[in-house]
Amino acid sequence: MNYKIICRADKANKQGEAPLYLQFYHEGRRKKVSTGVAINPRFWDDMAQQITLDCPNRDDLQFRLNEQIRGYEKKIWRLEALDIPVTFETLLERKANDGRITVEDGFLEQIHRLEALGKINSATKHKYALHLISRYKPSSIALEAIDTDYLKGLELFLRQRGNIDNSIATRFAIFKAIYNKAIREGKINAKQNPFSLYQVGSLWAKTRKRAITKEDVQRLAELELARGSRLSYRVFARDLFLFSYYTAGMNFTDIATLRYCDIVNGRISYSRNKTQKLLSFRLMPKAMEVIEQYSRVGHSYDDYIFPILDKLIHITPQQIFNRTHKVLRKVNRELKVLGEMIGLRVPLTTYVARHTYATVLKRSGVNIAIISESLGHSDLSTTQIYLDSFENSQIDEAMKHLL
Repeated sequence: MNYKIICRADKANKQGEAPLYLQFYHEGRRKKVSTGVAINPRFWDDMAQQITLDCPNRDDLQFRLNEQIRGYEKKIWRLEALDIPVTFETLLERKANDGRITVEDGFLEQIHRLEALGKINSATKHKYALHLISRYKPSSIALEAIDTDYLKGLELFLRQRGNIDNSIATRFAIFKAIYNKAIREGKINAKQNPFSLYQVGSLWAKTRKRAITKEDVQRLAELELARGSRLSYRVFARDLFLFSYYTAGMNFTDIATLRYCDIVNGRISYSRNKTQKLLSFRLMPKAMEVIEQYSRVGHSYDDYIFPILDKLIHITPQQIFNRTHKVLRKVNRELKVLGEMIGLRVPLTTYVARHTYATVLKRSGVNIAIISESLGHSDLSTTQIYLDSFENSQIDEAMKHLL
């Protein structure tokens, strides 16, 4: 079974867009399958079998093509593994059956998409959710066969494994998104959405707020630690915590990927890895002090500021993800020790800095619309929407309360 993508210029519409087809070749026969993608023929490179780089919306269109090809290749591998002849009938059977997909299919499609977009953390969460679901029942079950009994059984299975409410709710939220995506794309026909009957939101439990006081932050900053010794990593952990606190609770991954080019004239502008929202504010003197401690002589414009990532070594999204999480574990281990040293009753982590930033501003009477309790809590996207609606000067003024 061979295939190639062909551009049917003879079937171009009034806008000049021609449909792309997957044409399969097998034992002297040919069969075309629509990809649902149409482009101007001048943007199709037949030799390279891909859309040219100058095509509008190229990344999205090419991603859709790649996903379809990956789906067919996966089906061929499965047929061969089962010693089933690969023919037009066996390969295209699913397409003729209203596009029925399994639970595994739905998850893998989203996982591949997230990985292609460089969202390795989200992809990893989806992989683990699929792993747990597969332990409950085979993931080869049709997605449209999922019902409330299945979901109730899944919850019971997860609880018996020792999962807490929020952990279960996270897995269900991912599963629900996969299911609803399949409905929107017409891949399943659900008479009644089981996730509408089974309220995933009811599983969420409010967690204890993890924030320390402004005085605790000051005691941490004044803690005597020897530099250049075996405690150097502990100093590094303390510096990263303080930097996060003084930069609006910047997430650890955002700190790790911060480059010198993100800071211009004492102002930091960066796009959050998690939400892609752009944040901009003036760096406080305390934050600048931390940067100066780690600034390297002769650094280039696109070098990372902190000694976590190396642009020559950590290149792919997966490499960056692996490295940041490895360092994060070490940093949090040292922060726990630091917290004990200043008498904290809650474990100190990088995430506590984010909560503390929001809590300190709230206690100082700063407008709740700017800081919002959802910052770092239950709904980060809402916080970003609020931040987007205010002038940078207002955020700068609010952050003065951190000192």
